[in-house]
Amino acid sequence: MAETKLDQELLAEIRLKNELQVDGLNFDPEIFKDLELGTKYKEQVNVLFSSDRHAHVAYNFPVCLITPKGGYQVRVVWDKSSDYTLKYEDGRYFIEHKNQIVLDNVQFAKRANYYNLKTSDGTDMRTVAVDYGYGHMFVSYSNECFLKDKGLDCLFCNINATKALYGERDKVSWKTPQQIAETIAAGYKEGFNKMTVSGGFIPERREVEYYIDVAEAIQEATGLDDFNGTACVGATKDFSVFENYKEAGFRTIASNIEIWNPKIFDVICPGKTEYCGGRDNWLKALEYEVDVFGKFNVRSTMVSGIEPKQYTIEGLEYLVEHGVVALPSQWNPNCGSALEGHRTPNAEWHWDVFEKAVAIYRKNGLTWQQFADATAGSDSVAHDLFRLYEGIPTSEVITPSPVITSPKTLIADAS
Repeated sequence: MAETKLDQELLAEIRLKNELQVDGLNFDPEIFKDLELGTKYKEQVNVLFSSDRHAHVAYNFPVCLITPKGGYQVRVVWDKSSDYTLKYEDGRYFIEHKNQIVLDNVQFAKRANYYNLKTSDGTDMRTVAVDYGYGHMFVSYSNECFLKDKGLDCLFCNINATKALYGERDKVSWKTPQQIAETIAAGYKEGFNKMTVSGGFIPERREVEYYIDVAEAIQEATGLDDFNGTACVGATKDFSVFENYKEAGFRTIASNIEIWNPKIFDVICPGKTEYCGGRDNWLKALEYEVDVFGKFNVRSTMVSGIEPKQYTIEGLEYLVEHGVVALPSQWNPNCGSALEGHRTPNAEWHWDVFEKAVAIYRKNGLTWQQFADATAGSDSVAHDLFRLYEGIPTSEVITPSPVITSPKTLIADAS
C-alpha cells in the first residue's frame, strides 16, 4: 500500500488505538466518579460481550474514548497489568505509557439522545440497541447461548458469563420486535443510519421468523423499506433460509466463521462443528449468502490472534476474493471465557494483520461504503485504517482538541 501518502498524525492515532485495545488500560475504577457518565458520556451496556479483563459490577466505565484529530473510537479495556495508565489530575484525563504522556486531554464518546428514552412498554432503549459509533446501532436480541449447557461454547466467547455478571445491572433480557423497532426508529430520527441484529444460539428458536418479524416492525416504525440492516446469523444446513432474510428487507447478512484452519476450528468452536455442519458447511453457507445478497453484502468476522497468522491471512484472502467482507478482530481473552488468562499476540502482530487485510480489500475492489454497510464494529482497527487509506473524511473532531504525543513505537512509516 506504499502508493498512498497518509496523514501521519491520523496513522499514529490508529496505531495508538491498536495498542490500547490490545494492551488495555490500567486505571483506578474510582477515576470516573466526577465524569458525567450515563448523562453526558456514553456508559457501557453489556448486551452481548464484555471486553474488560476484570469484572467490575460495582463500577461502570465509559465505552470508548475519542482520538483528537481522527475522531476514532478506542474501546476502553480495563487491564490492571497494562503499561498504559489512564489518570485524572487537575480536571483532565490523560494516558501515560512508561511515564510519558501519549494522549492528553482525553475525551470520551458522547451519549446518544435515545439512551434517555423508553419503549412503549417501559424498556430502556439503551438496553435494546447500543450506539456502536459512526451512525451504527447494534441490537443483541438475546444475551445467552445454549452451547454452554452442552459444554460446546466457543472457547473465546463470554456471552453467558457477561449475562451472569451484568445482566441484572444492565437489564439484559430478550428483545421483542416492537422494542427493537421503536428503538431503531428513535435512533434514526436522531441521525443513525445503520443497524445490526445479533444474538447467541438459542434452542428451538424460530430464528428466521423472528428476524422477519423484526424487519417488518422496523419498516413500519421507520417508514423505510431498506433500513440498512445486517442480520447476523449462524450457518444452517438449509441454505434456502438465507433468501428469507433478503426478502424480509435486510441489506446485508453476517455469519462469522471466526477460525480459518479446519482443525483449530473444531477445537475452538465445537458447538459450530456439531450444530452448524462444521467449518466446511459454514464456508459453503457464506458462498451461498453471496449468491443471494450479492458481492460484498456478506460479512464474516475472524477472531484474529488465536490461530497462526498465516491461516488468518489465508482466510481473509479467500473470503474477500469470493465476495465476503472478512473482518479481523483483535482477540481479547475476555473475562469469563474458557481462554480467560491467556494472552493475545502483541500489538505489532495485530497491526500487521490489519495492514494486510486493508491491502486485500483494496486489491479486490471492496469500496468503503460496502465495508461500512456490511460491518458492525467501529472498534475494529481495520475500519479506521481502511477509511484512512480510502481518504474518507473523519466524521467527528472533539473540541477542545486533545493533544497526541506518540512514542516512536506508535508511529508507522507509510512509505
